[in-house]
Amino acid sequence: MEARPTPASDQVPAPAPAATALPEPRPRRTGYRRLPVQQRREQLIAVALELFASRPPEEVSLDDVAEAAGASRPLVYRYFAGGKQQLYEAALRTAADELTGRFAVPPAGTPSEQLSAVLDAYFAFVAEHDAGYSALLRGGSVVETARTSAIVDDVRRAALRRTLRHLGVREAGPRLTMLVRSWIAVVEGASLSWLDEGRALPVAELRDWLVDQFTAMAAATALHDPQTAQVLAGVLALEGPGAPRAARLREALEPR
Repeated sequence: MEARPTPASDQVPAPAPAATALPEPRPRRTGYRRLPVQQRREQLIAVALELFASRPPEEVSLDDVAEAAGASRPLVYRYFAGGKQQLYEAALRTAADELTGRFAVPPAGTPSEQLSAVLDAYFAFVAEHDAGYSALLRGGSVVETARTSAIVDDVRRAALRRTLRHLGVREAGPRLTMLVRSWIAVVEGASLSWLDEGRALPVAELRDWLVDQFTAMAAATALHDPQTAQVLAGVLALEGPGAPRAARLREALEPR
């Protein structure tokens, strides 16, 4: 018996060949791109500085830096073979240079107004780098070494030189030097206390208080040191007769 052809409607179409699934593209590391050597190094330092500024240094790992920079851990080691310690010191040096740059005294204004402007710039830095600033000055970081301490000392010496230059002093005697160093320590202590207290005191009030602290300390030193008395006499002449601080200085310097 001859087989009848199956009606077209009954024919089952042959399955189409399965399409070959294409692999999904691997996610690329965010922000990664090839950079010139110096530019990549500066980028890693900038990222590390930002992390060290927001958290104590011992809480920041190289993996954190690599991830934030969009790089790999081996790449970070390629630029900083000494690991986290070398990177921390490089970031610290960058921060120290930035802070030192903020000691620049504006050309206009009375001496107290100029000192106020420098303190404004200083506290702007403290506010931007609060965690790193605290860990640095307290010396409690596990990554602290003689080199990191030397970087901090360099900043203090720069502050001493700029302050004496601001006062018009070329060669400072021991008492005047001690006065300025002591006041710098007061500024650092006040900065740490300000951070500990949640920045409760407005910066303008803290700044004015520190300027008055310098005035009071200078007046007390002038009673025992002719050089300081001579420096303050020059400051008085520039402040003007109606300035409140000038009046307090004159009162303190009057012979008893």
